[in-house]
Amino acid sequence: MSSKTVLAINGSPRRKGNTAELLNHALRGAAEAGAATEIVHLYALDFKGCISCFACKRKDKEHGICAMKDELSPVLERVKQVDAVLFGSPVYFMNITSGLAACLERLFFSNYLYSNEIPTVFPKKMPSAYIYTMNMTEEHVRQYQMKEKLHSLETSATHFFRVPPRTLWAYNTYQFKDYSLYESSIFSEPAKAAWRERHWPEQCREAFDMGKFLAEWKE
Repeated sequence: MSSKTVLAINGSPRRKGNTAELLNHALRGAAEAGAATEIVHLYALDFKGCISCFACKRKDKEHGICAMKDELSPVLERVKQVDAVLFGSPVYFMNITSGLAACLERLFFSNYLYSNEIPTVFPKKMPSAYIYTMNMTEEHVRQYQMKEKLHSLETSATHFFRVPPRTLWAYNTYQFKDYSLYESSIFSEPAKAAWRERHWPEQCREAFDMGKFLAEWKE
């Protein structure tokens, strides 16, 4: 049995949407491997992104600590205490949500030094993962080079946690319970429903396996 803790950070405004569902499947996988699990819903917190105060770079200050004090501060410290972290976000206008972007700014920048000798002060090697959910199809993702655009997030995770992250891309998500209530004529609701019926169980299983991997990871 594992004595590890896996933390999921939900960057979606929805606590029961596609992103949260996949994160919870990942946590179930981690729990099956014996890990304790936690989830943080960012949009329940009151916080801002990095304000570029550079306090985390001062020689007379302790490095690796964001000077801003708000409801995100305990989350940033918790990331250092757990054994694996999983970030989830829907893709809005070809990017992660502003909430997760603000969280990652604070986490990564406070642990980054302008030093070739000590590029990161994050205290340990740790596995991580990203789950992206999107209305875009896999074809659209290739067409707009979305994986290339978001690759910097994975590069940052590799840099700071010193372990390349896992990724899961969930395409063509089903957005509404009743499409007739919304202007969404560019989509075919039956086609989306068919896609979900065929592929969503596979993606849930992939998330489950991802969580299990994070819990079982060994250096």
